[in-house]
Amino acid sequence: MNKAFKTYKLSELATILAGGDMPDSYSTQKTNFLKIPVFSNGEKENGLYGYTDIPKVTEPAVTISARGSKIGFTALRKEPFLPIVRLISLIPYKEKIDVNFLFYNLKLNRQSGIGSAQPQLTIPEISNRTISVPPLFIQQKIASVLSALDEKIEFNNKINGVLEQMAKTIYDYWFVQFDFPDAKARPYKSSGGKMVWNEELQREVPEGWEVKSLQDFIASDKNGDWGKEESEGKYTTKVECIRGTDINGISGKGELKTPTRYILEKNEGKILSAGDLVIEISGGSPVQSTGRLAYISEEVLNRFENPLICSNFCKAISLKQPNFFFYFIYSWYKAYDHGVFFGFEGKTSGIKNLLFDTLVSNYYIVKPEKTVLNLFQEKVAVFEAKRQKNLLQNQELASLREWLLPMLMNGQVTVGDVSEQIEGILSGAAEENY
Repeated sequence: MNKAFKTYKLSELATILAGGDMPDSYSTQKTNFLKIPVFSNGEKENGLYGYTDIPKVTEPAVTISARGSKIGFTALRKEPFLPIVRLISLIPYKEKIDVNFLFYNLKLNRQSGIGSAQPQLTIPEISNRTISVPPLFIQQKIASVLSALDEKIEFNNKINGVLEQMAKTIYDYWFVQFDFPDAKARPYKSSGGKMVWNEELQREVPEGWEVKSLQDFIASDKNGDWGKEESEGKYTTKVECIRGTDINGISGKGELKTPTRYILEKNEGKILSAGDLVIEISGGSPVQSTGRLAYISEEVLNRFENPLICSNFCKAISLKQPNFFFYFIYSWYKAYDHGVFFGFEGKTSGIKNLLFDTLVSNYYIVKPEKTVLNLFQEKVAVFEAKRQKNLLQNQELASLREWLLPMLMNGQVTVGDVSEQIEGILSGAAEENY
């Protein structure tokens, strides 16, 4: 340990508060009067539970989830908020510790809790925990390096959110409102394009467009595999496995921690290829249906060291034609976002299962005319290439942050040792966004 570092109890560095009860004034949606975030134990959306009118914590703070599947989850809160049960807040003494440094330190040294039946973190346990910290000005320098990496990742995520929203907007204009460009580049329906009634959809569709079930777009499917944790016997093919919990990560909306597995050589036909779609068929929750989808492109494959498969709780499908790819994806998103898949679920041993065959045979969408379909594919492919480039960059930045974090926190390297390299990496990453 670097001699500049000194050891303190957390109670010497911060005021430590337990979360309270649900406030009387509360809403799941932000309003003009209820706009103070209420945070819980990190189970969803970084712990956001809803909104209230009066904060309990008004200074920058670090929160730690005290119980549940996200126990030890650490978050940095810079805006006023109200913590509720199962959440512990640490408000740092500004003259002793930088709030950003405290966040990164606790994130590095995540605790799993005490107790065997239902592990939990307690105020006394956290208060007595010791951490080693350098002088305040060094803390701030360390935190600034790590924060710069996180800020760049967040910036990329915002760009990706805009790109996805642009694709969804085009989809809605062209395939819901039917204002795709006609032969004269005018919006089809608004310019008087002919519409005809369709019985399956119970609405008008452009003349000449077919209406097909999802199944009509699908060429084949691949079941999942789980293989073995280690190479043994004939289980020798090394792969990375996409589980339901990884689907958001594949799409850039959450953590991506695909486990490494080994499968039988004879099952290599289950390995995913560019153009495959991975669908969660078991899982979900009372408020989240099964059926989440991740798509595999060449750019996605390039983010992994090993070939990809999906787990037994997922299914992969391939489409009949490449130009169906983004149209099918955004049609699936539309149905999922509107809760359609809740109507195609069954249960086995308490686990929800997507009735996949029933769904794809009975859910109908329009089949656009080829010229419009190809144009949509081309436009969204440009957005997708940019999204995947940002996701790969985020992956590299996160790996760099995780490599630096323990060494900076333990004094093995100094900010001066790495600042020039970090500045060069961030400058190069910024140039790629323009």
